[in-house]
Amino acid sequence: MQLYAERPIRRTAQLVSDLLAVLLVVLAVWLGTSVYDEVMKLRAPGDGLVDAGTGLRGTFDSAANSADKIPLVGDALARALHGGSDVGTKLTDAGRWQIDAVENLAWWLAAIIIALPVLALALTWLPLRWNFTRRATAAAHLRTLGDEGRDLLALRALATQPLRRLAAVDQAATGWRERDRDVIDKLAGYELARHGLAP
Repeated sequence: MQLYAERPIRRTAQLVSDLLAVLLVVLAVWLGTSVYDEVMKLRAPGDGLVDAGTGLRGTFDSAANSADKIPLVGDALARALHGGSDVGTKLTDAGRWQIDAVENLAWWLAAIIIALPVLALALTWLPLRWNFTRRATAAAHLRTLGDEGRDLLALRALATQPLRRLAAVDQAATGWRERDRDVIDKLAGYELARHGLAP
């Protein structure tokens, strides 16, 4: 499999683009986790509400249990104190709601911050690299086939190279028909160069 070009300038450009892609993903993950951690700090008030509500409910429940033992007025007093316990439950529920909202916000922000660059790379850089690898591997395979492979590469060059380049090859059309090895090698070299490969 031909992952990188054999020509130095193109190989250097590919290595730099691969390095930039990896750095972009690393930066996105770092930024996403940093944003997640910072947003999660906003859950502190929710934690405080849960703690306060739990403590308030515990205090009122304890007082209601103690008041229930008082003769004559114990039942009425216990019911009134259980009302305060309900307030503690509402505080706890509000705190949990805030914690859930902050956790969801932190998760979605981190996911978006990470997903956008990764998606951009998947739609731009990755197809380019895949197409290069696929075409360069096929061209490298044809190069190893000897004369038959060079013939196919030269024929491909006749179909894909710019006309000015073909005009620069002396006797390109007649050399192809007459099986002139120099012309065929030159045309095959053009096609290999188009895929970043050495002749």
